Amino acid sequence: MVIYPKIAAISYLNTIPFIYGIKQTLPSEVGLLLTPPSQTIENFKNGNADIALVSSAEVPALRDADIVSDYCIGCDGKVRTVVVVSNSPIEKVRRIWLDSHSRTSVQLVGYLAQHLWKIAPEFMLLDQYSILDKPAADDAFLLIGDKVFDAEGQFAYSYDLGEEWHRATSLPFTFAVWVARKGLSYEWHDRLEEALTFGIEHTYEAILDSRYADRPYAYEYLTQNIDYLFDAQKHKSLKKFWDYGLKIRPKVNPG
Repeated sequence: MVIYPKIAAISYLNTIPFIYGIKQTLPSEVGLLLTPPSQTIENFKNGNADIALVSSAEVPALRDADIVSDYCIGCDGKVRTVVVVSNSPIEKVRRIWLDSHSRTSVQLVGYLAQHLWKIAPEFMLLDQYSILDKPAADDAFLLIGDKVFDAEGQFAYSYDLGEEWHRATSLPFTFAVWVARKGLSYEWHDRLEEALTFGIEHTYEAILDSRYADRPYAYEYLTQNIDYLFDAQKHKSLKKFWDYGLKIRPKVNPG
């Protein structure tokens, strides 16, 4: 009897080629769970998924999993959908409100604050997006994913974290990688890789098949900002990110 794995992935624009490839090439019996990054890792940890696209910051703590693909969600310079925005220069920011949907992006803000921006702000949990409508002068906000497109042009300053990481390290960055539970048949590793390759090679068709078909920026974003190849430079960059040690835990706003 064939045992079909369950796959958990992120439900953002940047995963559209991956999702398209999985749906087009893998059997319908393969379960596909689409959630924000924070829920994707929980699906994997709880045993609801055998394969998952997880935030790269989560990987060192996964003892029962291996990275299984030469594809990732990465960038080599500007990524566009992971930004810190504010109405003050970053050097004058006193608080940074952190979108909690991606632990990787949160930790990346911590790295950049310490090593590039040379600031020690208070880190707050961004759980009510209405605060963006009336920001304090010395507040900044980490925004990730599709909501960044809606906020473009609304703030005086915008710091692209892919670009800022490259400025600090001269390296690309990896936001998410594919992992599989130890013991999963290598046949499924290979079939996953084939599915992802198909999706990347059919990016335009993937957009047309998605809810982003009417977004004029979609193709440029997926082909110019997102770099899907998990190559040697991204491996090097990810190790540097894992090794720096700082852990950001945003405070909850008591109000």
